Amino acid sequence: MNLSKHFILEEFTKSQTGDRLGIDNAPDPQQLESLKLLCNDVLEVVRENLGPVHVNSGFRGVALNKAVGGAATSQHCRGQAADIEIPGVANSDLAKWIEKNCDYDQLILECYKTGVPSSGWVHVSYLPSGNRKQSLTATMSNGRMTYKQGLHP
Repeated sequence: MNLSKHFILEEFTKSQTGDRLGIDNAPDPQQLESLKLLCNDVLEVVRENLGPVHVNSGFRGVALNKAVGGAATSQHCRGQAADIEIPGVANSDLAKWIEKNCDYDQLILECYKTGVPSSGWVHVSYLPSGNRKQSLTATMSNGRMTYKQGLHP
């Protein structure tokens, strides 16, 4: 099923953890609509300007989210978020480009290591209205994710 011109549902629902544990990771109609908005209003814009987008993690139903240790309030569970990368584009550059050129609710440069362009990933979420335009940098410290306001590659 197409979510937009260049994105299909399978790349947002595929999960090795889900497959291994037999978890059904199918979105309901409202979650599906949220995925379509995210794809059309953010990810297609990114793709048009920077190249093909690789989705590391897209939709996660509640059971899958729990199995992978995701936050209970994760926007992934509502079909509003994706963790992405673009081969050949530093994740810090990708995050900065989205911050300057797209509407988004939350943008997080996660686990990026300065000097290692392909390290980490970019989390981006989108709402149909009321986007906060919140930019954060997340790093792992003592086995826990810590967040700082703004993008700090």
